[in-house]
Amino acid sequence: MYLHKQIDSIEAVAQKAGKGVSMKMLLSPDESPNFAMRNFIIEAGGYMPLHTNSVEHEQYVLSGRAIVQVGEETFEAKAGDILLIPAGLSHSYKTLGEEAYSFLCLVPKGEDCITIVK
Repeated sequence: MYLHKQIDSIEAVAQKAGKGVSMKMLLSPDESPNFAMRNFIIEAGGYMPLHTNSVEHEQYVLSGRAIVQVGEETFEAKAGDILLIPAGLSHSYKTLGEEAYSFLCLVPKGEDCITIVK
């Protein structure tokens, strides 16, 4: 079975953590046998706080720029960059400039428990 959708038909849901963060569930775990595909959007001036996830994240940056912290390292990520964040490794995002930071995020099927790092 195949599936075909248009991204504009998927509602962006505001996320509780951070500021100016929303997510579109492009492929839910119920629709895909192995992965979920999500599109996170962090508005200009927004951020996602330092947190961990119980599953790995494969990410492809679609637009914008952000300061990303992964573990003890900090770097600038921009459109075209690819990130792999292992399960349990702390990470955060803070946008740069006037454009939203948008990225695809693929995660293995299963529960993704998020823990905010204080």
